[in-house]
Amino acid sequence: MPRPVSYLSAHLQSEFEAAHQESVWFAGLSPRRRSPAIGSRRRRYSSSRRPMSCLRRLRLCRGLCSASEAAEAGSLPPPRPSAGRRVVVTGLGAVTPLARGVGATWDRLVAGRCAVRSLAAEDLRLPEDTAGRTLEQLPSRVVAAVPRGKAEDEFDEDEWTKDKSISGFISYALCATDEALRDANWLPSEDEKKERTGVSIGGGIGSIADILDASQMIIENRLRRLSPYFIPKILINMASGHVSMRYGFQGPNHAAVTACATGAHSIGDATRMIQFGDADVMVAGGTESSIDALSIAGFSRQAYANFSHLLRALSTKYNSSPISASRPFDCSRDGFVIGEGCGVMVLEALDHAKKRGAKIYAEVRGYGMSGDAHHITQPQNGGRGAILAMKRALVQSGLCANEIDYVNAHATSTPLGDAVEANAIKSVFGDHAESGGLALSSTKGAIGHLLGAAGSVEAIFTVLAIHHGVAPPTLNLEQPDLLFEGAFTPLAAPKKMPIRAAISNSFGFGGTNTSLLFSCPP
Repeated sequence: MPRPVSYLSAHLQSEFEAAHQESVWFAGLSPRRRSPAIGSRRRRYSSSRRPMSCLRRLRLCRGLCSASEAAEAGSLPPPRPSAGRRVVVTGLGAVTPLARGVGATWDRLVAGRCAVRSLAAEDLRLPEDTAGRTLEQLPSRVVAAVPRGKAEDEFDEDEWTKDKSISGFISYALCATDEALRDANWLPSEDEKKERTGVSIGGGIGSIADILDASQMIIENRLRRLSPYFIPKILINMASGHVSMRYGFQGPNHAAVTACATGAHSIGDATRMIQFGDADVMVAGGTESSIDALSIAGFSRQAYANFSHLLRALSTKYNSSPISASRPFDCSRDGFVIGEGCGVMVLEALDHAKKRGAKIYAEVRGYGMSGDAHHITQPQNGGRGAILAMKRALVQSGLCANEIDYVNAHATSTPLGDAVEANAIKSVFGDHAESGGLALSSTKGAIGHLLGAAGSVEAIFTVLAIHHGVAPPTLNLEQPDLLFEGAFTPLAAPKKMPIRAAISNSFGFGGTNTSLLFSCPP
């Protein structure tokens, strides 16, 4: 049985309630009677030979025992601690390079479709006279862009960017959220339900294209033409803000910004908000719109040390064959393919979901985090940060390593990053991985690297793998890295199998690591 998260043991909770009752009794005394009462209580506790509990030490440290000051200041009594509720996934929404919509995206992913294509001049969001010249200067000319158009499986810009304050990453979040809420059948009209629904949607780099446009206006002395919506369009938290305003959700309004781990952190943070009692329902995910000249140029120049070689972050070897460019865990990988999109989950307290009869895709069982404390872009060779994140997710879930059936790897198709993560997975899962009991894949071969949206979109893939009993493939895996041996090899084709529990890894620049652990519905 799952072990629900609990912040205090039953013993400490009873101690807390006793302390609460004492503070209420004491606050009701008149000021003249408080000083004798303090002495009386102290004598009673000192003569009881009862060891001071952790909670009483905490109360003393926080000054809770000086109730006279609290009463005079009009303070409320200390809150009752949350019991820590179980959290489930009840809705999914996505905008990806494969398609608009979760269903179409998943079908194409499992079918082995690749969304990577050649970079076009119009993708750069520059004036025509400069776009062509800029394109020629970029060393990486492959992208995984969201398909645009009026078809059901395409993203309609006219529908989602009507407001002048909405930039690309915000519009993706609005579109994915709409699908997720409808999927969860959660569009409440009552104020009480809206007050118990929050939003946690983050982003990696926001709207770089709008920043580039604004800086160009300054260079050309056109500052007076700068849009008054410029700042609201680039702020990461405005994705959550727009979702909150559109649906009237008045619960926690939150935005994580942790590079390529953003989407996973957003889901994990939202889970804890529900567990702690801040909300009953959370809309959570990550979004990114980063296919523009400045973003691609920046990542093309981003270099990191790999032993004695200097490598760029983006793939440059496969400009003439774009569908081969993103190849996680393959010997011929040379960097990632920049992508864009959004993934959103509706998370819900289990008791709340059951009460309203919601369908449940999976349960969020673990949320592990760590920091490399090593380098701004390069992972630690030993993979210590990744190991800690996965182990912490396992500990929180109450599951053993051999109870995990599938890992959706962060593996972005960089030479160093993929190798470090593979070794970390071997370290955590040991014989379970080497015996073939653990299925492993990276879905970035199909959709590229969605940066701040990667963690949430891949979390959706992980949940769907559990839901459908299918582990998705790793595209372009022609010759697995030499570190793989025996039965421990990434999946090159989809595998039909029962998946009881699975982990989704997400790692980001700055050494931030996240592992989300999902399991079958309770």
